[in-house]
Amino acid sequence: MAMLLLRRRKAIFQASSCLHVLVGFASYGSQRTINVGQPTSLSHPELLGEDEITPGIATNEYISRRKKLVELLPEKSLAIIASAPVKMMTDVVPYPFRQDADYLYITGCLQPGGIAVLGEECGLCMFMPDPDPDDAAWQGPVSGVEAAFEFFKADKAFPMSQMHKILPQMMGRASRLFHNVKTASPSYMHLEPFHRATSENKVKDLSIYTHEIRWIKSSSELKLMRASASIACQSLLQTMLLSRVFPEESKLSAKVEYECKIRGAQRMAFHPVVGGGANGSIIHYSRNDQKIRAGDFVLMDIGCELHGYLSDLTRTWPTCGSFNSAQETLYSLILETNKECVKLCKPGVSLQQIHNHSVNMLRRGLKEIGILNDEASYTYHQLNPTSIGHYLGMDVHDCTLINIDRPLQPGVVITIEPGVYIPSSYDAPKSYRGIGIRIEDEVLITETGHEVLTASMPKEIQHIKSLLNFSRGEGSEASDLRTACTWA
Repeated sequence: MAMLLLRRRKAIFQASSCLHVLVGFASYGSQRTINVGQPTSLSHPELLGEDEITPGIATNEYISRRKKLVELLPEKSLAIIASAPVKMMTDVVPYPFRQDADYLYITGCLQPGGIAVLGEECGLCMFMPDPDPDDAAWQGPVSGVEAAFEFFKADKAFPMSQMHKILPQMMGRASRLFHNVKTASPSYMHLEPFHRATSENKVKDLSIYTHEIRWIKSSSELKLMRASASIACQSLLQTMLLSRVFPEESKLSAKVEYECKIRGAQRMAFHPVVGGGANGSIIHYSRNDQKIRAGDFVLMDIGCELHGYLSDLTRTWPTCGSFNSAQETLYSLILETNKECVKLCKPGVSLQQIHNHSVNMLRRGLKEIGILNDEASYTYHQLNPTSIGHYLGMDVHDCTLINIDRPLQPGVVITIEPGVYIPSSYDAPKSYRGIGIRIEDEVLITETGHEVLTASMPKEIQHIKSLLNFSRGEGSEASDLRTACTWA
């Protein structure tokens, strides 16, 4: 009987320990560890080092970001940054949650429901969601006040239920208020001091400062961006190889998403563009529901997210493995423009200057081919209304408040993506109608020039032909190239 009672007590103790973990705490030897509702070095040691808040980004880097932002703000200003809201697909089904880039950049918190306040006097003050047993039962533990102190290293922290008492005092002492307009929350906008500051024109968009500090990436950020780009390249390569066997937009879209996630990406950076034939001339085509006809190009614009950092890559190729004369002529023009624009990427040159060079090259080339009648014709913008590229980082179009006239600096990542989009109805030689081509690379600006982060993904005509015809046994070049790309 004594042995039976002992076993029962042991079972009760084990069950109690399991429940203890579920409501937010775990024991590791003599350590008591908060379950913060996102990976930590204890819950996911394969992802995070002991000194990291998010994979690849150390606590000291987060603290440094906060100090930089405070230094940029006008004296006695207060910054208010809300987490991204949860968006609902139906009344009970939410869309997958993605944290706002500014909130993540400053706090490291991946969860919804929080408000971060930053100022010279208060440091980082985090208002965290109040504990809710029902939510915990359905969705698991979330970060609270204790996690804000112990894990996110906040200087002050309070439950959201106390914000209406505490934040108005902080606002009242501030000379100006800055907030993230894109995630602005009624929870603080309804407070009287915020209304008063708004009426006095003392409330501004914080993004002018957060974009400034996010524009140049740290070595830790660049390591994550290289890894994200590598995943995108490997995944698109595998999808290119599949396209000959399954030339269908939906299957190629599914394939590239699978390949990205199986390699560690948390999500796609955006819905993949998979445009076969004339669909490729629709710049942000998203239906991905057509079969790709034999002999047609497919344009795939894809990217993935790795621990908050994005990749963005486009390639265009004939799924049959063979370029016809018109395809090869037009593709060669876009490829040459891509390569020449990449050469211009270095400190001191602006995106606007690179764009102007690309326009001149494409206008001249399209006239020589016979698609444009006049290099200066406004019809060029019908065939390519896009810019040569954009900044890239935690958002696909990153730091949009940084002017494209600004000279590039080491640590900035941009895309170079010349293209041409010729509708089937366009008045051009028939062989060129219904063709869309874009060749996009990620480029890091370095002290001495640039580094192409997506260089491992083939774009040369001969390399594409070799890869797609590999299954036919047309030599060893394709096998060597495939191996090099897969392990790059």
